[in-house]
Amino acid sequence: MSRLRLSAFRNYTAAALDLDARHVVLTGPNGAGKTNLLEAISLLSPGRGLRRASFEMVQAQGAESPWAVAATIETSQGPVDIGSGASGNDGGARRVRINGANARSVEAMSDYLRVLWLTPAMDGLFSGPAADRRRFLDRLVTTLIPGHSATVNDFDKIMRQRNRLLEENGDAHWLNAIETQMAETAAAIHLARTDSLTHLQALTSQSLSDDSFPAAHLALAPLFEDRNEPISSTDLEAELSEIWRRSRGLDRAAGRTTVGPHRVDLDVVHAQKAMPAALGSTGEQKALLIGLVLAHARLVKQRAGITPFLLLDEIAAHLDPDRRRALFAALDGLGGQCFLTGTDPMLFEALADRSQPILVRGGRLHPGH
Repeated sequence: MSRLRLSAFRNYTAAALDLDARHVVLTGPNGAGKTNLLEAISLLSPGRGLRRASFEMVQAQGAESPWAVAATIETSQGPVDIGSGASGNDGGARRVRINGANARSVEAMSDYLRVLWLTPAMDGLFSGPAADRRRFLDRLVTTLIPGHSATVNDFDKIMRQRNRLLEENGDAHWLNAIETQMAETAAAIHLARTDSLTHLQALTSQSLSDDSFPAAHLALAPLFEDRNEPISSTDLEAELSEIWRRSRGLDRAAGRTTVGPHRVDLDVVHAQKAMPAALGSTGEQKALLIGLVLAHARLVKQRAGITPFLLLDEIAAHLDPDRRRALFAALDGLGGQCFLTGTDPMLFEALADRSQPILVRGGRLHPGH
């Protein structure tokens, strides 16, 4: 990324950065806008960004113009200008522009950049609710398959329609049609997840000798408790449709759809210790999560041919000096650009001149500090 521009975004009235290929280190006090800047970059990808906020929420209070973020991405074919922002002053809808023209879809940005992130809110990922791990997994899958995020959203919308129809004792023929649509999106979600995990597991297994960031054994919990999962998409769709047809009474009583990809969990085991990730210490869980994201970044580079931008919020605060040095070496090894934040510039001394320091204060950016 060689240029970044923000307007009317969170606490930024306007901000601009001209960058080179080095990593970017954002330091400053809490509340200065460091995470807001990372969030803006995360919206140059499908989905709702690293905070999962509604687009109305990112609009700067009192701003007359709608929010926008734009970047110039250096690619092998030359620079590409990418912009994402509100289509109106209410900030509610979103549009994407590439080289000055309206993009055909949000996913079109993924032709030029992929984005991954780690935030402090993810520190409890392995011991928290399954929904958080599903969202994390779906983020990883989306960096490999850009349309995955939209498929997950489509499934959720269709499932809510089914739940309403069940509650209202809706027409069986209409339920059949809804469940057929659900099955198509559900199968696509499940197969995309399993395929991505297969490739990621193959890559993480190569890191078993790395003590800095341990490898993980990854598995998706079974989609069905009492039967094997069909391999083909067609058979999986048929199986899901039949299960949902037979479970209408149960689901009506429960007030929700009880079987489907929205119910599975991501099982993570510390490979070197053969221990569930949730049982590890806070430091072990943090190192395992970092190792997982670094491995996935390598996978994206390998399979998509694009080194993803890594957005690492407060990443160094709880790492000892040796692990910080290992992290910075791993980031250099990826060969891409990374944005890191922290309150103390001393945490990034090991990066030396391999980074560009930016001081953030009150929604203003001061390069070179």
